[in-house]
Amino acid sequence: MLARIYRPAKTAMQSGKAKTKDWLLEFEPASARRSDPLMGWTQSSDMNGQVRLSFETRDEAVAYAQRHEIPFQLFEPKTPKRIIKAYADNFAAGRKQPWTH
Repeated sequence: MLARIYRPAKTAMQSGKAKTKDWLLEFEPASARRSDPLMGWTQSSDMNGQVRLSFETRDEAVAYAQRHEIPFQLFEPKTPKRIIKAYADNFAAGRKQPWTH
């Protein structure tokens, strides 16, 4: 029962950074999901797949996993590459491509 500790990335549908500051502890799936023959829904017998614990810091999540003797894998977040632009750069004289309609 391996756990993953990570900081979630922002979704594609949001421009802000809501729900990306907390660290999550989730368990790896123990078995593959299978399809229900009657309804077609996916099902799993693994109850740990429903557990998602949230922590304010990485150290709290690691301490929790160590205290409960849960083997874990830690994923560090990638810092986004910031491209600072100004609207006036579209009309700059030293622009690489000339501005046209």
